[in-house]
Amino acid sequence: MRITKFAIPEIIFGHGSLDHLAPCARRLGASRVLLVSDKGLESSGWVERVMDILSGNGLEWVYFADCSSNPRDHQVHEGARIYLEERADVVIALGGGSPMDTAKGIGTIVGNGGRISDYEGANKIMRPLPPMIFLPTTAGSGSDISQFCIITDVERRLKMSIISRSLVPNVSIIDPQVLLTKSEELIIASAIDAFAHAVESYLSLLASPFTDHQALRAMELIMANLMPAVERRDPQALEQLSIASTAAGMSFSNAGLGIGHSLAHSLGGMFDVLHGLVHPVLLPHVMRYNLPVSVDRLAAIGRIVVGPRVASAESIARAGIERLGEFFAGLGVPVRLGQLLPDRSALETIARTAVHDACTLTNPRAVTWQDLLTICEEAW
Repeated sequence: MRITKFAIPEIIFGHGSLDHLAPCARRLGASRVLLVSDKGLESSGWVERVMDILSGNGLEWVYFADCSSNPRDHQVHEGARIYLEERADVVIALGGGSPMDTAKGIGTIVGNGGRISDYEGANKIMRPLPPMIFLPTTAGSGSDISQFCIITDVERRLKMSIISRSLVPNVSIIDPQVLLTKSEELIIASAIDAFAHAVESYLSLLASPFTDHQALRAMELIMANLMPAVERRDPQALEQLSIASTAAGMSFSNAGLGIGHSLAHSLGGMFDVLHGLVHPVLLPHVMRYNLPVSVDRLAAIGRIVVGPRVASAESIARAGIERLGEFFAGLGVPVRLGQLLPDRSALETIARTAVHDACTLTNPRAVTWQDLLTICEEAW
């Protein structure tokens, strides 16, 4: 067996776990924190709740809320400027992937200087980041667990993948109660994002026994709990989706992803598409592309999706892919690329950009930009 590694933050999980924020911050040396969130969360009341926890425990805070759904490079640089000017000492991020990735970008610049584009790719962050505590409010992005940070380079219209062990936060506090205020669309998009994380990391060239277990468990939990979570806001189902997102984050952080995320990053950089809504469009097509080299693994996924059956591994894999597409369609989300983009004219540019994304390196089957273009055309 090859040498492998498995890195995760300290995880505090459960209803009411948000109350542990102040002790965790103090343990990391906090006296004046930079709180990163967004305007949407302000209306839900969770930003005020975090501010009250900090103030009630004698911690000063500076608030930064300039986070887009696909965070921009200039937002990262502005956040780093505020952190330094305000003499903050710990970064706390509250939100989905966007505030958390913004916080990671801020920490990168604070600790290492330069421009965020200097760190595009893998293992380019050489110096430590300031202490970070993340409070995820969606069950999907996995940014509170992972070594990944995705930032949009506005000038190039490109979502940069930045990958480093340094980007794993010190603490992730996961309180499923936060999900009760999420919209149906956001619950669905987040869960599908987590499912794509699990699938692609399970198929990844860097998958290991440590990541395989987490990926398969995440898929099982999402298939069993997404509908109850959406239809009834079932607290138990929402909690299970939180566990699934965390498990998928553990998997993809350590095993990497694949061309589905490469294409999603390219699409998001050009068209500012909600990340979680790209995967129901692309994931079945990406799975079919990888089938020739991943039959047994896709059969294992198929058994989760369609249940055990007596058939060949390839038959089960194909049945699982077909059923997954039907499952996504039944959720009322886009399942064709033409529902997300105005026309086909950008498909070649999307494919040419995606082939250079860091996630392409761990895809199980070698790929050219022409292959990616074919996937996009099939998904249209």
